[in-house]
Amino acid sequence: MTKFIRRLQKIGSSILVSLPKEWIDANNLDKSSQVEIETGHDSISISANKETRPTKELVITYPLPKEENIVADITGAYLLGYDIIQINSKSILPGEDREKIRNSMRRLVGMEIVEEDASNINMQFLLDSTTLNPEKILKRMSSIALGMYEDVCNGLISNDKSNLQTLSNRDVEVNRQYFLLVRLIRSTLVDKKLANVFNLGNIDVLDYRVAANLLENAGDTIVELSDLIYNSSLSEDNLKKIHGIVQNFHIIAEKSIDAFTKPDRLLAIEAISLHKEFQEKLAKLRIILGNKKQIPIDFLDIVYRFERISKSWADVVDLVKPIYND
Repeated sequence: MTKFIRRLQKIGSSILVSLPKEWIDANNLDKSSQVEIETGHDSISISANKETRPTKELVITYPLPKEENIVADITGAYLLGYDIIQINSKSILPGEDREKIRNSMRRLVGMEIVEEDASNINMQFLLDSTTLNPEKILKRMSSIALGMYEDVCNGLISNDKSNLQTLSNRDVEVNRQYFLLVRLIRSTLVDKKLANVFNLGNIDVLDYRVAANLLENAGDTIVELSDLIYNSSLSEDNLKKIHGIVQNFHIIAEKSIDAFTKPDRLLAIEAISLHKEFQEKLAKLRIILGNKKQIPIDFLDIVYRFERISKSWADVVDLVKPIYND
């Protein structure tokens, strides 16, 4: 980004400012062209009035250098907002690498292979970014993760724990929504029109990025927890004690997401208070067994994972900005 300094000029009753010639030439503008002007409290933005966002294209030449990885390159391009990714090879693409490319598509919402031959693969992002909604994507991440959480809680007291082994597959969908949200909010940083469509300022975009990362981590921790419970040798009594504390956490988590997405500071304050009470109850679980010579390590591990999970949603609600008196 290049910065220019201009002095305001008064002509008649109007205040005018000249635009940099370099910018005019780069956007093929002339004296009859229209531009878009967006104003903020202490800022103004001028952009070329283009009806459609230019398509971002990337060509990846194959074979890659030894230190590069095709899946990482495709994922990185997706997260950077590229709409078309072309893989061009000087020879036939190996079957193993071709399968890796196909598998990578399953992780990237909206990205599809549209053309393929022996030495070329063309991928395209088929969704319209302006029809997507960061708020809905974040809520979907939270909803999927909380569904996993509910199954983990039920696994504490159920005789049939087979469902716990399927949670890693559902976490894949959390990761898919995470990648989509990261792509979208990164795009808003370089496309002010898109940011205006979502009504997000720079701080809001950053907060969504942080919130998405917290929920993605929560999904990973729930999978870890499901493995611990599945393989646990804890007594039914200890598992029931844990279940009695953690079973209604989804109510707190939902309040946290609602407070963040609205945003609603009063609801956030309520959620923060509920999180504090929840953490205190988890801490008391250790005291229950404190008079015993040795606390089962499984017990501590499971409680610790629940603490980590709850903290993810607590950290999301902490992002809601306080209300300051003018």
